[in-house]
Amino acid sequence: MRYILSINTGSSSIKFSLYGIGEIENVIFSGSLTRIGSKCGRFSVKDTKSRVVVEEPIAVSGHENACIHVFSWLLARSGMPMPDAIGHRMVHGGPEFTAPEILTPALIESLEQLSPFAPEHLPHALKAVKHAGNQLPGVLQVACFDTAFHHTMPSVARLYPLPEVIRSQGVQRYGFHGLSCEYLLGDLERLEGRREVLQKKIILAHLGHGASMTAVLHGESVDTTMGFSPAGGLVMSTRTGDLDPGVILFLLEQDGLSPEVIKDMVNRRSGLLGVSGRSNDMRDLLDMEQNDAPAHQAIELFCYQAKKHIGALATTLGGLDALVFTGGIGEHSAAVRKRICSGLEFLGIHIDERKNSLNMPVISQETGHVIVRIMKTNEELMIARHTYALLNEKKR
Repeated sequence: MRYILSINTGSSSIKFSLYGIGEIENVIFSGSLTRIGSKCGRFSVKDTKSRVVVEEPIAVSGHENACIHVFSWLLARSGMPMPDAIGHRMVHGGPEFTAPEILTPALIESLEQLSPFAPEHLPHALKAVKHAGNQLPGVLQVACFDTAFHHTMPSVARLYPLPEVIRSQGVQRYGFHGLSCEYLLGDLERLEGRREVLQKKIILAHLGHGASMTAVLHGESVDTTMGFSPAGGLVMSTRTGDLDPGVILFLLEQDGLSPEVIKDMVNRRSGLLGVSGRSNDMRDLLDMEQNDAPAHQAIELFCYQAKKHIGALATTLGGLDALVFTGGIGEHSAAVRKRICSGLEFLGIHIDERKNSLNMPVISQETGHVIVRIMKTNEELMIARHTYALLNEKKR
């Protein structure tokens, strides 16, 4: 049995889980510290039986203080097994890193140079790496790249129509949510068998605070909605998704906005929040949409864009056999799933309203050509599995 600590550092949160992995996989505890930088943050932890261990409001000013709080809690737990290794989610691996790697000073330096590729995520993740190294010196640390799963995309799917001098700097479409995609495919293989999954044309729809869809053929990513950064593709909670570059030029030239202001707008003040002017939470918007036109408009745009991207990805696959919904919205919002799938009957998607309303594992009608599933993803467990594999390799 090896104990693996998974650290999933987001733009405004840290998720963490300790797993015992050997012949079986057990979660010892899992927790999160959310809304970093806000006065209404929350620190919560659940044990192996999903019982609440900690649930408290907290206000931390930045990721460095968030790391201090998380590791202080971890190290203060008497009787808690110390991790044999620590796995970190790295949002961006650039063109070079296409598989998990042991974190070394050289790799950390390379990732620091990659920070401009994902300025909302990579610097925070690297702070967690450094803090973990200080608190648990000598413990193996592993970088698990969210972009790695998509390195199988054909070159035409990765290409941006830009001059070569720009593309040579690593400007291409990378794709994200790769750890989620890996976990879902592994779970699908458990449910249906590996041979069956490898024969299917699949769209994985990860719909949460961040949202993306990935087209999978023969078990590999062939296209995805996110591009150079996690801000592209679908409408998200606070991110724009795809945006005409002319809009950015207009804001730079006509309104005189600085790149920093535009970055904040694209990542934190747009999406569902920007359109509704009310909330970035789909649950809030669904509750108020009947009497609130902007809330209704935000939901309609989210579902319209998602539906359009399903059609586009089905075209790249040459058909569709399975559609998987995951993420906070994908797993829990029957209303959103219904709106996205409505009108896609021509693709073979037929939703059973009763199954959908009950959030059943399979929500498609038995007569439908496309099987539509709801699946819970687990990026932290995927990180732990990769870390466990590298730990065992090093021990040999």
